[in-house]
Amino acid sequence: MTKTHQITIHDSTLRDGQHAVHHQLTLEQMRLYAEAANAAGVPVIEVGHGNGLGASSLQVGLAVSSDLDMMKTVRQALNQSRMAVFMLPGWGTTRDLDQAIAEGADVIRIGAHCTEYSVTERYLEHARKAGVEAQGILLMSHMASPKQLADACVNMQNYGAQAVGIFDSSGHYLPDDVTKRIAAIREAVDVSIIYHSHNNLCMAVANSIAASKAGANILDACARGFGAGAGNTQIEVLVPVLHRLGFETGIELYGLLDAADIAECELMPTPSTVTSTSIVSGLAGVFSGFKSKVTAVATEMGIDPRDIFFELGRLQVIAGQEDLIIDVALALSKRQKNADEQTCQN
Repeated sequence: MTKTHQITIHDSTLRDGQHAVHHQLTLEQMRLYAEAANAAGVPVIEVGHGNGLGASSLQVGLAVSSDLDMMKTVRQALNQSRMAVFMLPGWGTTRDLDQAIAEGADVIRIGAHCTEYSVTERYLEHARKAGVEAQGILLMSHMASPKQLADACVNMQNYGAQAVGIFDSSGHYLPDDVTKRIAAIREAVDVSIIYHSHNNLCMAVANSIAASKAGANILDACARGFGAGAGNTQIEVLVPVLHRLGFETGIELYGLLDAADIAECELMPTPSTVTSTSIVSGLAGVFSGFKSKVTAVATEMGIDPRDIFFELGRLQVIAGQEDLIIDVALALSKRQKNADEQTCQN
């Protein structure tokens, strides 16, 4: 491996990090971090509601600022980094894409559940025709085989995606899982490959390195791992590890460390940590963003949150199906009550 092997770091602190603070990052907080990351030479900085454009709602959380104001603030803070936005069809629309493009978004990411990639077609085509970089993302990718993911990525490439990839939305993977999936995608497509990791099993950096060695050349990361559930790959750890391995990122280390310090002091009440429920969420293969709601429902109903996570995993519940958390909790509560009554009768 030579120093010419380039990895593009995609910083999603100001989008995925929103999950950790219930989408309440202020415009001033966003400005402070965007300026610092830009000064460090981070290539791409993503901004928005945790669930993307158009997602601010009672169901998944009302953001403190509008998509428009968030994009305006971050765009003004950048003079070398590119700005990215994320959108899930069903939350966002072509109108949201047009607004993002008008506000200077350079990269448009369109995400979908790993087996529902066809919903990205019209939006990838729309972004490509508008002249911005279009990327296709497969969420909850552990629910599909390497071949299924590769086939989906081929289709998104045919829709116009200039980069395709997978999110380990539940922090379920081990390095070998990542290697098999990224290698299959690398063999199937001609465009850049994206990998985004969550840290439920403390494998985010190791998994990201495995992805880079298998052919991924766009890696997602967040300051202090700021993100849903147990958090994401720590950007200030990932970058120097990549440098030690001979990859180039174009990011200046001291500036990156300064940006991470700003994030810890200004953005987050506490850095993301791996908790018992986060571990179970990763083992069960449940979306990391469910952590807060599962914990709240479990406390209210007197149920072990670990039981809820494992049941959600058994049912293969995905992001966007938050309402099922209560249904699962009610079913577990009823099951527990019946078991208690049976014990009393005996």
